[in-house]
Amino acid sequence: MPVFEYIALDSKGAEVRSEIEALTDKDAITKIRSLGYFPTKVQPKGAAKAAPARAAARPRARRGANARVSVRLITEFCRQLSTLQDAGLPLLRSLRILEEQQRRGSFKRIIGYVADDIEGGSTLSEALAKYPRAFDRLMVSMVAAGEAGGVLDLILARIADFKEKSLKLKGRVKGALVYPVVVLTAAFLIVLGLMKFVIPQFQTVLTEMVGGQLNPITTAVLAISAWIASGRGLVVLLAIPFIIIVTLKVLKKFRPTKYVLDAITLSLPVVGQLAGKIVVSRWTRTLGTLIGAGVPILDAINVTRETAGNEVYAALLTKIHNSIRQGDTFAGPLRQSRVIDGIVANMVAVGEETGELDKMLLKVADNYDEQVDVLVGAMMSLLEPVLIIFLGGTVGVVVLAVFLPMIQVIQGLSSTSGG
Repeated sequence: MPVFEYIALDSKGAEVRSEIEALTDKDAITKIRSLGYFPTKVQPKGAAKAAPARAAARPRARRGANARVSVRLITEFCRQLSTLQDAGLPLLRSLRILEEQQRRGSFKRIIGYVADDIEGGSTLSEALAKYPRAFDRLMVSMVAAGEAGGVLDLILARIADFKEKSLKLKGRVKGALVYPVVVLTAAFLIVLGLMKFVIPQFQTVLTEMVGGQLNPITTAVLAISAWIASGRGLVVLLAIPFIIIVTLKVLKKFRPTKYVLDAITLSLPVVGQLAGKIVVSRWTRTLGTLIGAGVPILDAINVTRETAGNEVYAALLTKIHNSIRQGDTFAGPLRQSRVIDGIVANMVAVGEETGELDKMLLKVADNYDEQVDVLVGAMMSLLEPVLIIFLGGTVGVVVLAVFLPMIQVIQGLSSTSGG
């Protein structure tokens, strides 16, 4: 009878490596499960030697291994893998199924590479860690905790839930920004067209109408129009947004300058409040999810700090990490911080006292998600009249620049006829 080698987890999550006789791999899985083990790898005896050789030889030709993968694809992958694990399928078989179902592209290849690593003897967390641009540290840490606790299917479901909520929050904020961005872009292009093609046509006429003595507004508008029409101004105006974006990206690569920029953002009216609530929602949900998955709290804080997205809050998490390491409380640094509301510190303190810190952090995240919704709605209500005033003022200046010389001529004619 064929002999199968297997790796499994017992009821306590400890790894078991052994052999079993069975007619087929499915029969082997059934026998292993009857022993009270959860199989993670089953293969015919002797196949293990060939597998590492394939796995070792393949990485050199792993095309697309460093490609970025969208959060939506990762979320679907976690949800589907959780379902397959819950159904009792071996991990390697589950990954091969997901690889076959995935459309052609980098992510399909990455799933195949992960499966090859599993076949070569790696754990799932070790395999995922080799592709950091696809699977972030948060996911790797949670998967490692799930493997250690023998609850990989539940952890994968939690990862999927976490990423879905993060996507929803990001989608709400992006959706709110679409309207003002579209309106401002359209207004900028219209005014640019007027200044380049329309206003220059009036320059000679307006100058002759008043005998060369134009009012300051018309003079300024004609000067700007001539600058844009010459080509230099057009290049500068179109280049400014790109220069600002590139400059900010360069500055954000250095932690001190990024800290200053983040602090300035948080101090802005309305925008700063919204940015702060988004960051608090993100790091409390991340930390609560990691702690709930069984990741040690100091490791969880380290992962959360790297994914906070704001250096001011990253510095706060460093203080929390040091406080806990020295035997103090989690809530202490929160109470001393100026960027955290008192209600957050109080909820965290209650979570520490009751032993349900992860649940309290997730409640804080849910509460802040709701506040972000309200604030986004308020910001949109404020933006509409601001945009109308800005656009009206811009167009009004251009119109005024054209009509003021006409008014000057009319007034001159009236005074002449009256004299």
